[in-house]
Amino acid sequence: MSGDLAAVSWGYTEVSFQKFTYSWTIGNFCSILREMREAIESPTFSSADRDKNGWSLKIHPNGMDEESEGYLSVYLTLLSCPRRPVWAKFQFWIIDSEGEKTQGMKSPRFFRFQQNQQWGFRKFIPRDSLLAQEPWLLEDNELSLRCKVTVAQDSLGFSDETTMPGIQVPRCTLADELGELWENSFFTDCCLVVAGQEFRAHKAILAARSPVFRAMFEHDMQESRTNRIEIHDLEPQCFRAMMGFIYTGKAPILHSMADVLLAAADMYGLEHLQLSRAPIKLIDLS
Repeated sequence: MSGDLAAVSWGYTEVSFQKFTYSWTIGNFCSILREMREAIESPTFSSADRDKNGWSLKIHPNGMDEESEGYLSVYLTLLSCPRRPVWAKFQFWIIDSEGEKTQGMKSPRFFRFQQNQQWGFRKFIPRDSLLAQEPWLLEDNELSLRCKVTVAQDSLGFSDETTMPGIQVPRCTLADELGELWENSFFTDCCLVVAGQEFRAHKAILAARSPVFRAMFEHDMQESRTNRIEIHDLEPQCFRAMMGFIYTGKAPILHSMADVLLAAADMYGLEHLQLSRAPIKLIDLS
């Protein structure tokens, strides 16, 4: 063993997700819907008393542009943030007179919010639909809008450096070894069928990485009884890329399939894949 001293540096960061919900009630909404075109903004809100990120909701009663005219447009705005940018995804619902959620719509991925930037839905619901459903939807001439926000944040990060005798520390190969289990179908115990093609996999790994797969195997469902899962709405190429991430944690490079892959990540609860594949240049939702 060499007597030379070598410095070994290491670091660790864990991404966590903070979720919170805000409800906004708007009075005299039928009159607003029929007579007003200006945007209406909610009071400022945050996730908790100590949270310095300030948010607001905004509606456009008759759309925000020519293309969305005739629709109610809804947006989430980041008003203030000491640490920029903020990555978040969101869902909107209307709460009906029975207290039930209706007309739900959610963003397909995390969006990058800068201060005073907004993301949302230009065509949330047609104005005519709201007016036609007025007797049961708008009790006391009010609209109740609810928004659920999920914010990605670095909850834990630290590093260290130690000086020790020059021993070469082997590179961690766990991801490669798990990937080899997937690529070579070693010791598999379930089958996934995609567009008629069969892929062998491991229930323990699928359940550990995806809450959707875990639910299939935990409950008395057909998938649990037969160890065979039919995967719909995915092509084999995108499915292979998703499974590669499940086994190795490495986000694939698929520029032409980014939207499909993000939708698959949302479908199977792979939040870290959604965040890693979020594009830098974002477009408005409609």
